[in-house]
Amino acid sequence: MTMQLNYPTQKDGTHQKGNGQQESNMSLHNSSHFGGSGAEELVPSRYALRVGEIDVLVVSDGVLPLPTETMSINADPTARAAWFKDMFLGPDAFDWALNVLVVRSGEQTILVDAGLGGQFPGFPRAGQLPKRLKAAGIDLESVTDVVITHMHMDHIGGLLVDEMKSRLRPDLRIHVSAAEVEFWESPDFSRTTMPSPVPDVLRETANQFMSEYRSNVRTFDDEYEVAQGVVVKRTGGHTPGHSVVYVMSGGERLTFAGDALFPVAFEHPDWQNGFEHEPEEAFRVRVRLLQEAAASGELFVATHLPFPSVGRVALDGDAFRWVAGFWNY
Repeated sequence: MTMQLNYPTQKDGTHQKGNGQQESNMSLHNSSHFGGSGAEELVPSRYALRVGEIDVLVVSDGVLPLPTETMSINADPTARAAWFKDMFLGPDAFDWALNVLVVRSGEQTILVDAGLGGQFPGFPRAGQLPKRLKAAGIDLESVTDVVITHMHMDHIGGLLVDEMKSRLRPDLRIHVSAAEVEFWESPDFSRTTMPSPVPDVLRETANQFMSEYRSNVRTFDDEYEVAQGVVVKRTGGHTPGHSVVYVMSGGERLTFAGDALFPVAFEHPDWQNGFEHEPEEAFRVRVRLLQEAAASGELFVATHLPFPSVGRVALDGDAFRWVAGFWNY
């Protein structure tokens, strides 16, 4: 499959700066609320839930069309084709979901990742986050913190578009692991298997992100409590500084796994993703997170699971099973 991926450009040519699934009445701004006025879409793009006393909103940034091989580079081609056929996907490409979290804990409003942004013409169905946050009644000026699970372009690109950065507060705190920042100073792609344009675009996007937000970045070593009940923890694997986010309140927990796993991971946790910089460590991280989720019964969300990506993990022999949560209308 040929991937059409263009380098990011600015529009003006410049670079500027109990069950956990009950309905939420969360308000992220005194004058706004979920379901506020905004462009209406025929397909749902946000899903609200509560974890104890913490409000969580899953927002879709859209989808990325990617080769099926990218999600299973070490898999037998016959087994790969069979899995995608059984899932009614493929055979050569599929739509890779992009999910972002908005979390409200106390007086803090936290954005977990920022999507792709709209500056990549090769991905016209991604980069929807700004308009979907607006449609949800979320004012970007109210966002106090951003957690970056890792610095791939589909997690930081949204911060580089005018619709986002022109509305973010100057004292915004951006939390990312120190190992991740260090890695992107001289990134190593030797273990990855990516379509040819991607590594250069990833480098450029990471460099632009650090150039524009260096003064806002707050690094941590292993883990950091961003707000009460909201903890970011470095796992490594997908990238050396990749992190997950735990939301904990009232005896409940939700894990946002970032890119630690993908739809194939439940049945085939050993299948490697072409975007993994440390494939063997990514496998170990993936299995550990799935085992923890299966043992605890916690809510589980990940960037690239089909929206709204809210469910639980169950053991299934030597592998795992994804149990999608029932929508709570």
